[in-house]
Amino acid sequence: MVISPHLKKERIILDLKSKERDDAIREMMEVMKGSPEIIDFEGFIKDVIERENLHTTGVGDGIALPHSRSKNVKDFFLIFGRSKEGIDFKAIDGKPVYLIFLMGSPQEALDVYLKVLAHINRFIGRNEELKKKLLEAETKEEIIEIIKSKEL
Repeated sequence: MVISPHLKKERIILDLKSKERDDAIREMMEVMKGSPEIIDFEGFIKDVIERENLHTTGVGDGIALPHSRSKNVKDFFLIFGRSKEGIDFKAIDGKPVYLIFLMGSPQEALDVYLKVLAHINRFIGRNEELKKKLLEAETKEEIIEIIKSKEL
């Protein structure tokens, strides 16, 4: 499983301004306004926040994986966001989140959704060198290249 084909330059945010979890989700989703993958923009944001309220996607080690399989999504998408100051996602380790991978998927696309979710959690969550490079990258292209290089 590789995630780099799902990363698009226009869906990478290098410096999230939001300080709160829900605001960060909304800020990240702004890149999806008018995109063909979304059926109902506000409906999907609501789905993700409801999912977060049930159980945090702050998996620890500075990473969050907010996501939802939703009737408000037509096709799978992935957004990458980075916070320099950290965001309280109520992560399981109680620490701020700096790297966020937000995913949306149609309800019926369980296979891709679960594979990408598990892959990001394993692939990035336990790789301190990779996290450091993602935190230090200066361009969106660098983010994509860093991930591609580790997936080979």
